[in-house]
Amino acid sequence: MGWTMPAETAPQERIWMAFPSGSYTLGDTAEEADAARRTWAAVANAAVDFEPVTMVVAPGHEDIARSFLDPRVELRTAELDDAWMRDIGPTFVVNDDGAGAEGAGRRLGAVDWVFNGWGAQDWASWGHDEKIGATVGTWSGADVVRSPLVNEGGGIHVDGEGTVLVTETVQLDPDRNPGATKADVEAELARTIGATKVIWLPRGLTRDAQRFGTRGHVDIVAAIPSPGTLLVHSQQNPAHPDYSISAELIAYLRTTTDAAGRQWRIIEVPAPETLWDDEGPVDYSYINHLVLNGGVLACSFDDPMDSKAAAILAEAYPGRRVVGIDARELFARGGGIHCITQQQPRIP
Repeated sequence: MGWTMPAETAPQERIWMAFPSGSYTLGDTAEEADAARRTWAAVANAAVDFEPVTMVVAPGHEDIARSFLDPRVELRTAELDDAWMRDIGPTFVVNDDGAGAEGAGRRLGAVDWVFNGWGAQDWASWGHDEKIGATVGTWSGADVVRSPLVNEGGGIHVDGEGTVLVTETVQLDPDRNPGATKADVEAELARTIGATKVIWLPRGLTRDAQRFGTRGHVDIVAAIPSPGTLLVHSQQNPAHPDYSISAELIAYLRTTTDAAGRQWRIIEVPAPETLWDDEGPVDYSYINHLVLNGGVLACSFDDPMDSKAAAILAEAYPGRRVVGIDARELFARGGGIHCITQQQPRIP
């Protein structure tokens, strides 16, 4: 069908999110629930300064959500298990077949991956979330593109020119796609998002491989701010287990090229100086940012590296204003700003 996933820097129509309404995301106490709601709302309220934001809210939680959200944030109601829109929502694509000089004839598609709780994890539930991809796709007016691949939006990153980054521990996870080969996955990524070059990272970060992680999402490891350029997480303290892992990943990426055959210009983005929390080594990462029309929402951690990372992002995304948002409550629950958002590209 000629579907292609645009780069995240392409013009956007809106951002989709989901408001936390249950599960481990809200936690066990009123204080933990308040922290989650405030953090999700902080991202939405910052994003709506740049473009429209639609928040999916579970039935009966509309008034709670509205009390935290900027009035400009649109609400839609659907049953939810959790609130990680990057993973439960659709991946938006465009079809350029027959498009004219002004873009007339372009169509919006929404890839509805199979979602099974990040590999049928025993702490996850997904009876409602597995339907959100098709629901959001329909609401957006897109053609819903069904895929048999178990996949999440946080498990892929593209340059809009055919290159896609993935990790072996996600798409080849036997609890996601048992028996699948790299060739199987590459064929489906070609069909659904227009991938012509798939770069297989061997794994993700340490914390993400533990019990409450995704088993290796790429969106805390590497991002493509422009064709031929990579932003890569770089843990620079040998006391952290990601020190050797990030060095291995960077060394591997230096051996790869993009779909156009270019050697990557790799920009190492230092990890925060914070190494541990109560659960062990953190996976705090500035890679997990959201690109918007004219802006970038960057994770901050009340850490000395916050300002340096913001400066790197500002240089990587010229002409966009970088806004930092404290993401510690997000990472405590298993993700970051990129994980709770999904961009819908603009169709002329």
